[in-house]
Amino acid sequence: MSKQSEASTSLTAAEWRLMECLWSLSPCTGREAVEYLQKSVGWSRSTTLTMLRRMTEKTYIACEKDGELLRYRPLIRREDAVREETQSFLDRVYRGSIGMMINAMTKEHKLSPQEIEELYQILRQAQEDAP
Repeated sequence: MSKQSEASTSLTAAEWRLMECLWSLSPCTGREAVEYLQKSVGWSRSTTLTMLRRMTEKTYIACEKDGELLRYRPLIRREDAVREETQSFLDRVYRGSIGMMINAMTKEHKLSPQEIEELYQILRQAQEDAP
């Protein structure tokens, strides 16, 4: 796993936007990141370049020289970031209770028969995997 195995990484909303860019385009140049984030979220060139620099300093992303260009790539895998964010949300909002979270979500959103079947499949798999 990447550096995030060693230390907790909690991405801000802005950092998530930049990471989504890098997960999509990696490796990409600063110019490519600027164009992507300008179109997707309206960031200016200076905002994007500042975020690239800050996240490189935090070692969330790598910056490598390729001739005259700088290329950026994520050091955090999307799957790891999602897992950590999900656990943080579950702990913070639902005191770690998956049941409370599912209950709240199903009260707010009508589930389709397909979604209900998916949940059953997840639960069956969890039951099989349980010690």
